[in-house]
Amino acid sequence: MNRAGTGAQGRGAKAELSGRQAEALAEAALVASGWLVLGRRVRTAAGEIDLVAERKGMLAFIEVKARPSLGEAAGALGPRQRERLLRAGECWLALNPGRGAAGVRFDLLLVAADGTVRRIADAFRLE
Repeated sequence: MNRAGTGAQGRGAKAELSGRQAEALAEAALVASGWLVLGRRVRTAAGEIDLVAERKGMLAFIEVKARPSLGEAAGALGPRQRERLLRAGECWLALNPGRGAAGVRFDLLLVAADGTVRRIADAFRLE
């Protein structure tokens, strides 16, 4: 029998906590840069979007990746996940017309273990 906090369930809970902490750091960085956060962990029919934010009419769907280093975080977004995010963004836009008057983009916010946050604006696009 596993003790609490060990095994697969313990790793899942630790990953969940780490993800929430990374998202909080990412959100704080966005707000400090003048972005208005419209949603956190937004669920759509196509999947979840970590953060939805807008600044001066520019709408950003944001994926947060936390890893031990920024380099590892940068490599953590695969093609299937990008496709899911694109579809989720389309779902969100369909339910929220009038947003993104200045454009829409998909950003990647990287969070390192030391709390460093780096944004890759317009990280990917519809092909």
